[in-house]
Amino acid sequence: MTAITKSWASTPGTAKSMRSNRSRDTSLELRVRRELHRRGFRYRVDIAPLRGLRSRADIVFTRRRIAVYLDGCFWHGCPTHGVIPIAHSAYWQPKLARNKERDAQATLALQEAGWTVLRFWEHEDTASVAEAISSEVGDRCGSASTVGGY
Repeated sequence: MTAITKSWASTPGTAKSMRSNRSRDTSLELRVRRELHRRGFRYRVDIAPLRGLRSRADIVFTRRRIAVYLDGCFWHGCPTHGVIPIAHSAYWQPKLARNKERDAQATLALQEAGWTVLRFWEHEDTASVAEAISSEVGDRCGSASTVGGY
């Protein structure tokens, strides 16, 4: 029998909303992955590019050492759309600041290990994001005809 613990959420509505937040397979990720796959690219999904790194990239081209992050505006502090909630701001402000700090640390660690890191916001156009990724992967492999493989 499992014990039921009291929720940290301020209201049942908040608890429901937080439970529905996905860590992977967001609508943006699915759209971008679908477009990349349509273009013939093959990749890994939701993996840590480096062992010991507390960061899982959304799309990874392991052989080409390219990690793609598709960041949500709220969770990663988009300068255009990111907002800090008024309710419980003492909790949210440091949490969201820590997310941004962790993103910067992950990017730096990957770059120091020879990886290319691409970061996009959830509000960016899917076709533009896929084109930027395609361009980088194509540039790294030297030939557009060999885009498959991870």
